[in-house]
Amino acid sequence: MSLKYMLVVTCLWIWSLSLAYTISNDNLMRISLKKRNLDIQSLNTSRIKKVIHERDLESVDTNYGSKDVVYLKNYFDVQYYGEIGIGSPPQYFNVVFDTGSSNLWVPSSRCIFSIACYFHSKYRSGISSTYNEIGVPCEIPYDEGYIYGFFSQDNVKVGDINVKDQEFCEITREGNFALLALPFDGILGLGFQDVSVGKVTPVWYNMIEQGHISDKVFSLWFNKDPMAEVGGEIVFGGVDKRHFRGDHTYFPISQKGYWQIEVGDILLANNTTGLCEGGCAAIVDSGTSLIAGPTVYHLQNYTFILIDRFAPFFLTSPCFQGVVTQINHVIGTEGYVSYECKNIVHNYGNLIWESLISGLNPEILCADIRLCSDNGFQRMNDVIETVVHNESRDGSPLKESLFCSFCNMVVLWMQVQIKQSNVKEKVLKYVDELCEKLPNPVGQSFINCSSVSDMPHITFTFGNKLFPLSPEQYVLRVESDDEDCSPVCYSGFVALDVPSPQGPLWVVGDIFLQAYHTVFDYANLRIGFAEST
Repeated sequence: MSLKYMLVVTCLWIWSLSLAYTISNDNLMRISLKKRNLDIQSLNTSRIKKVIHERDLESVDTNYGSKDVVYLKNYFDVQYYGEIGIGSPPQYFNVVFDTGSSNLWVPSSRCIFSIACYFHSKYRSGISSTYNEIGVPCEIPYDEGYIYGFFSQDNVKVGDINVKDQEFCEITREGNFALLALPFDGILGLGFQDVSVGKVTPVWYNMIEQGHISDKVFSLWFNKDPMAEVGGEIVFGGVDKRHFRGDHTYFPISQKGYWQIEVGDILLANNTTGLCEGGCAAIVDSGTSLIAGPTVYHLQNYTFILIDRFAPFFLTSPCFQGVVTQINHVIGTEGYVSYECKNIVHNYGNLIWESLISGLNPEILCADIRLCSDNGFQRMNDVIETVVHNESRDGSPLKESLFCSFCNMVVLWMQVQIKQSNVKEKVLKYVDELCEKLPNPVGQSFINCSSVSDMPHITFTFGNKLFPLSPEQYVLRVESDDEDCSPVCYSGFVALDVPSPQGPLWVVGDIFLQAYHTVFDYANLRIGFAEST
């Protein structure tokens, strides 16, 4: 019986290999990627929002290798994934090739108390002849919590590359990570070992160390065509010239840990935002479809935490509203009306204008007009927090923090407009309109699908090179299964809060990677972009 089982497994393995990858005479390993179309629920529940320090992780001494912070996501918006094998004979799993993380994890056969595990492939160490027991617990942080399991060692097959003795995590409990709703089984991280949980050597490192590839690069091509049979391709050891035009422009890694580079100005319809004049950081992340804007930048990296005792925590900041709100305003998203913000404009707009024109330091302006307390900001444990000690006009510390937050947003917006030499009346009108477009902080912003073609291009500047995104590229369009229902369009821009020293960050996800073929050059620690075909 066991012999028949082994023969069946072997035949299926050989057949599936012919579908999962191709080998060309240029010695490149090409892995075909699958693509799923996003639905409304996936986008409404997708998150890139929570940031923690290494010291906040439960098993910091043994599990986490970075001394900085990590940004967390829940993968609900992931579109692209491919197949790998673990063990001998290989057991197959669909995984996300994620440049934003560094660990490999899949569900374990010992995952018996999680319903999600019964709907996904599970690794069975008992049928692998190359399995080595480790048993050290692993806890991998995601969005609202952790996924739990233990480390094991086995061979990992990525295309025709057989990585020997790869350490990975067998997941036994998903915690709050909703694996059940996702079409893939696990994650294969392509990031640096610096941010690897347990300081485990990533699969990509072992490919290099074991001599499987001669050129220490891999490249990604994502196909945006929803009707195409092939969703995309990851190539180990080089690039596929069929998937891009022109030459790649390369940018150095600015901080090892993530695939992180420096961003220059962000242009809205060829108009500068002026918010990255001193440079912003950006993580190039294949593990999300979204583009996340930094929630902290100017004003000494102040983060404003607005707490309502009768509601969930609401996180906002002047930079997020300064960058993402301007983008969403230009492209016409619908949010909620912030009366507090509009009240600041109506009651203090003229005073703020005169103060900025006269040269008053914008960082103390709101305190000077008594909308912020002088001691309203303190640095605690490297995280910027709002701490209001004295009472506001109605005796409510919360009310003062609200006024202070919106005042600093208005000051930032007006600074940008003044730099563009706009007159006062035009500036006040523009800022008032921005207040009406404050996006929903717990979800994506809607867009009228019929107006997409009229929206402006949004351009990222890396080095001295411009990389524009058309509205068709940065708008996520979700078709309904019901023929009587119209499609729904979302802005692809969301908020992200990463405190210093790792932040502030942009996260450049699949929206950008669909437009630009991307090379991850490990040998020279750089990233290259070229227009996708």
